[in-house]
Amino acid sequence: MISKIRNDKAAFTLVEIMIVVAIIGLLAALAIPGFVKARKQSQGRRILNDARQMDAAIDQWALENGKKDGDAIITTSAATYLKTAWPTNDILGNAYGPANATVGTNQVQISSTTKAALSGVGIDWGAY
Repeated sequence: MISKIRNDKAAFTLVEIMIVVAIIGLLAALAIPGFVKARKQSQGRRILNDARQMDAAIDQWALENGKKDGDAIITTSAATYLKTAWPTNDILGNAYGPANATVGTNQVQISSTTKAALSGVGIDWGAY
């Protein structure tokens, strides 16, 4: 018996493939802005946390060395209260550090360039 040759091949049509590609593109277009915002929030929180750690290190240094409000901050000495080296730039490359170089309120200041770059993502910079 001669077997029949099948011309019906199981495959996707061009229209089906185009629909799948369009759906994947739509899902990517919806997801990417969320990922970008989450990354900016993460960067902002990291910068804010670093500033808080520097502020706490200055406070601890001032307490242990008998400094009072208005006394000059010696960052090399205050850096010993951090687990890492005293950062001079944030993760975006903008400078930050002691705002007025004296012990008291607003000891550490985050760059306005950094704040502008991370605006609109819900970071409350507070006193920094």
